[in-house]
Amino acid sequence: MSPSAYRGLSLWHDTIDDDLAPRPALSSDLDVDVAIVGAGYTGLWTAYHLVTADPSIRVAVIEKEVAGFGASGRNGGWCSALFPTSLKRMAAERGRDAAIRMQQRLHETVPEVGRIAAEEGIDCHFEQGGYLSVARNQAQLERVREDVADYASWGFGPDDHRLLDAGEVREIAAVSDALGGSWTPHCAAINPVRLVRGLARAVERRGVVIHERTTAVDVHGGRVVTPHGTVRAEHVVLATEGYTPTVAGRRRAIAPVYSLMTATEPLTPEIWAQIGLEKRTTFADNRHLVVYGQRTRDGRIAFGGRGAPYHYGSKVNAAFERDARVHLMLRRILLELFPVLRDVTFTHAWGGNLGVPRDWFPSVRHDKRTGLAFAGGYVGDGVATSALAGRTLAAMIRDDDPEGLATLPWAGRTSRPWEPEPLRWLGVNAVTAIMSSADWSERRTGRPSRAASAFWSAIGQ
Repeated sequence: MSPSAYRGLSLWHDTIDDDLAPRPALSSDLDVDVAIVGAGYTGLWTAYHLVTADPSIRVAVIEKEVAGFGASGRNGGWCSALFPTSLKRMAAERGRDAAIRMQQRLHETVPEVGRIAAEEGIDCHFEQGGYLSVARNQAQLERVREDVADYASWGFGPDDHRLLDAGEVREIAAVSDALGGSWTPHCAAINPVRLVRGLARAVERRGVVIHERTTAVDVHGGRVVTPHGTVRAEHVVLATEGYTPTVAGRRRAIAPVYSLMTATEPLTPEIWAQIGLEKRTTFADNRHLVVYGQRTRDGRIAFGGRGAPYHYGSKVNAAFERDARVHLMLRRILLELFPVLRDVTFTHAWGGNLGVPRDWFPSVRHDKRTGLAFAGGYVGDGVATSALAGRTLAAMIRDDDPEGLATLPWAGRTSRPWEPEPLRWLGVNAVTAIMSSADWSERRTGRPSRAASAFWSAIGQ
């Protein structure tokens, strides 16, 4: 792809003050202490925490395209403490205290991302206005109440998760048909590509070498093989998230599921006066088929969600990043939430893949014997989570962990592989169909979907 073509990846790429010119590719064999495959959030946060802890560590990052090409540059811009695995599930594996500590670390990570960005001069449009989850039917309202009560049972009070009535929701955002909702302060709106590109420059200033337009064709403990040379390293970090199935031997490790987005033109002050979101609070309603939105720094609404199909064989292809049916659905949902947008022009439509492990449980691990490390499987909740993962991987690699990050519930675990095809294709797409059907049923009846509840119970959530 040309630098101009990279601008077409998303709204974020299109509007960034960056020429997106690729860095030089690897041209010969290379020896370093740590080789990282993937110049997204996970890889760059790992590099950042390695070299800030020990400036003498030699780190090289190998990237097939350019930094921020994948989900790190295309996501919805929610730097949140959301985690795809429930506290109940984490406690079942590692104990109640470990589960609570994991959630607390995620709470702490959100402002930490903003603090580090400010220190490094990264203007990623960070604004911690919290996250608003709106209930627009009785089933959603029941679920919101249960979620807030569940967090309270783990010791998280109204300062962490607060139940709202319809009037309190309207004070934040004038979402149509709102019956109530919840709000948590543990989320910030960001421009994601500004953050990832800024991180790349921050690690380069500290001596990290980034080789772009360089494909890792084989990854093992001790080496990364590319068409241009082999990188030999004591530690190798696989930080490829939804692109993990494209790495040799890892087809069933992660399911790449596409999430698509759309964005409006910059809105007038008159429209914003009717919508609200003055503090750039991120927002969604409480449907099962996830949607997510934010008010951008330049006054647009960027809005995305699930609904795109999983493609047979864990195939990853640029053609899957745009789906007219799904983009139309997203625009319709946004207009349902904010009818005042009915005459607004939508200027951008894009998408990208995210990594889903078989059990919906992200992992961070480092094999001391081989030196091979991995972090990922964030199921779309990866902005802050990857920052914590990078800090954790750096502690594991350096064998220096005063914070006890390696004892958090996701550390050292491996999700079992996805089923072989066609079972994987049938299963993943069946989940999308179940969630879509559950939302339709709940809108019609106001009663919680038994099918959706059965699914979450089946995977232990």
